[in-house]
Amino acid sequence: MVESVEAVEQALARVRAIALELPEAAERLSHGAPGFHIVKGKFFAYFSHDHHRSGETAVLVKTSGAEEQGMLIEADPDLYYKPPYLGPSGWIAIRVAAPGTDWDHVADRIAASWEMVAPRRLLEMGGR
Repeated sequence: MVESVEAVEQALARVRAIALELPEAAERLSHGAPGFHIVKGKFFAYFSHDHHRSGETAVLVKTSGAEEQGMLIEADPDLYYKPPYLGPSGWIAIRVAAPGTDWDHVADRIAASWEMVAPRRLLEMGGR
């Protein structure tokens, strides 16, 4: 199901606020969608809405790999799914436009993804 424009805009605003609160985080378009990366560094999150008419609105974040990705999907398939393109590299998609989204959980997953790509100097300074 494709969510309302308002729900999608609210979800993007929440994801953006969470991601840009992290040290040295920045936003830029990547393949036409908002992507969040560490300045002069790697991406740690992407916002996805109705990609290839999937009907999904999600934030895509890194996991530690296929094992963690599989465990998350198995534990809560209504929340998580394996996204196209990035999924084979261990990324996970978290549905974010539904009423009742647990934004604390989403923030934790985004922050954990940030930690996976953050340079050592940021982590040694205390990270997030």
